[in-house]
Amino acid sequence: MKEGHSVAVVGDGAVGLSAVLAAKKLGARRIIALSRNPARQTVAKEFGATDIIEERGNDAVKAVLRLTNGAGVDAALECVGTDQSIETCAGITRAGGMIGAVGVPLYETFEYKTLFWKNIGIKGGVAPARRYIPELLDDVLAGWINPGLVFDYTTDLDHVADAYTAMDERRAIKSLLTVSHP
Repeated sequence: MKEGHSVAVVGDGAVGLSAVLAAKKLGARRIIALSRNPARQTVAKEFGATDIIEERGNDAVKAVLRLTNGAGVDAALECVGTDQSIETCAGITRAGGMIGAVGVPLYETFEYKTLFWKNIGIKGGVAPARRYIPELLDDVLAGWINPGLVFDYTTDLDHVADAYTAMDERRAIKSLLTVSHP
């Protein structure tokens, strides 16, 4: 992604919301977040999303193409890992664009030739987080970014199962566990 590009983020969990934040930091002109969850939409907007699309699948593709006058986005960030999410990315990325696949890929039926015919590149993998910590920590400490907004459920170690249940049921974006000392 380059400064001034249009970006769509497919996935509104902690990874997707962090992708919105990263796109904003890198200078994206337009950031389209795909989300149906009002609480997550609020965080996406706070992180820099300019547009929210609530549709999924083919309806999401049509909505993004409408927003981009039929061209599609310069880059799509696939932050879920499902067939539907990668297919959505393939459908909304402009010819010659890029897909960043950062959701753990659990694709079973996705046809990569979809990307071939539109000359769409795809890169993915585990983020080299340590490389970015010094710069991002300075931004957090200066108050320029607040990635902690993704932690919207707090509990202690005795209630870890509740924390996972809250995330699984989409009542929480990311759970924060507190540790108390005796």
